[in-house]
Amino acid sequence: MPIRPELKPLYPADWPQISRSVRFERAQGRCQRCGRPHGERVRTVAPGLWFDAGQGVWRDARGRVTRCPDLIGLIGLHETRVVLAAAHLDHDPRNNRWRNLRALCQRCHLQHDRAWHAAQRRLTWKSRSALGDLFEGPYRPGILGIEAAQARAGTLTDG
Repeated sequence: MPIRPELKPLYPADWPQISRSVRFERAQGRCQRCGRPHGERVRTVAPGLWFDAGQGVWRDARGRVTRCPDLIGLIGLHETRVVLAAAHLDHDPRNNRWRNLRALCQRCHLQHDRAWHAAQRRLTWKSRSALGDLFEGPYRPGILGIEAAQARAGTLTDG
């Protein structure tokens, strides 16, 4: 996953080497949660089941062998390319201790970060509301809120 520009200073200069070591030396090019292989295209269905072509078996979201999905489940079959990323388990890019890093595929990484992303969305929403309350009155997202505020202030011109 690409690093956001504002977070780049938090990563060490040798981050590419650390990430490569976690993903390919320690994890042997497989997700450490579900076992999906890096760089390969895998067939998946909705609840996280995926087909391990190397072993010829279906696996669940935790990498355990499971039975083949039924015909209805196979309707949603699609193919995805697996990309491994080195994930910080505590979400702190400054903490690069070996036990804090895991090689996760994009699906497992997003699941691991789900609660963190929800908290960040909430903080963003709350900060926007606070700025709206502080400077413009009640927060009204979107262009309609801006037009309504301008109309009340008498700054909206016809034309």
